[in-house]
Amino acid sequence: MDHSAVTAPSVSLRRYGAVEASDVHDFHQVVLGLDGAMVMAVDGVAHQIDARSAWLIPAGARHDYAGVGENRQLVLDLPAASLAVPERLFDRARAVTVDASLTQLVHRIAAHATGGAQADDLDTRRFQWDAAARLGAALVADTGTVAEAQASGARLDFARIDRWLRAHLSEPLRIADLAAHCGFGMRRFHQLFIDAFGETPHRYLQRLRLDTSLGLLSDPRLSLSDIALEIGFGDQSAYTHAFTRRFGLAPGQWRALRH
Repeated sequence: MDHSAVTAPSVSLRRYGAVEASDVHDFHQVVLGLDGAMVMAVDGVAHQIDARSAWLIPAGARHDYAGVGENRQLVLDLPAASLAVPERLFDRARAVTVDASLTQLVHRIAAHATGGAQADDLDTRRFQWDAAARLGAALVADTGTVAEAQASGARLDFARIDRWLRAHLSEPLRIADLAAHCGFGMRRFHQLFIDAFGETPHRYLQRLRLDTSLGLLSDPRLSLSDIALEIGFGDQSAYTHAFTRRFGLAPGQWRALRH
């Protein structure tokens, strides 16, 4: 099976040494504190990361870092357009405080994560996508409101829109309803959505539906037909086609992998 067309996120455990190092990469990155602490400076602004904090690092941002004693971090590498995550979440580097529910999620994922580079096997691929989708959804919910509160001018509250879309996945997307929900006219809303999310509402919703289905596939009580309807596909065939095109495996094959 050729997976070269899929640009996948990666979740891994890292330990940082006491000697300062620097990095720049072409993908977004989230460094979530797990055990101990580290200091990271992004574009010259430094913060300490511990078990209740994280750094959101945009692609192309230089970051300098060093561990403080024994430490472990959970790191999410996030190529653009891999997960359904609003592009504006990474419009600048930001250090954020994470809430208790996200902290618990980080610890649950860390219990199954490995250090180093992503292994090239299907079981690991499933874990990476599942974990990244859960972290991505939690990060938008946890940090989106803070990010938008710091924004100025007429900009969309992307965390609020993301919640609305997730609550209406099983329904056809009516742009007029969503625009009215946000207090904008259709044309203005469409442009503001692209500015915030990096793509059109329908394209973002398609990725959001497929990301959400990853978690649903872990529930053996749900048939593929149930999942298709729950996330807004007309039938199982349409869901299978979209899922296979995105992830390189049919949803039934994905479900059969160890987890």
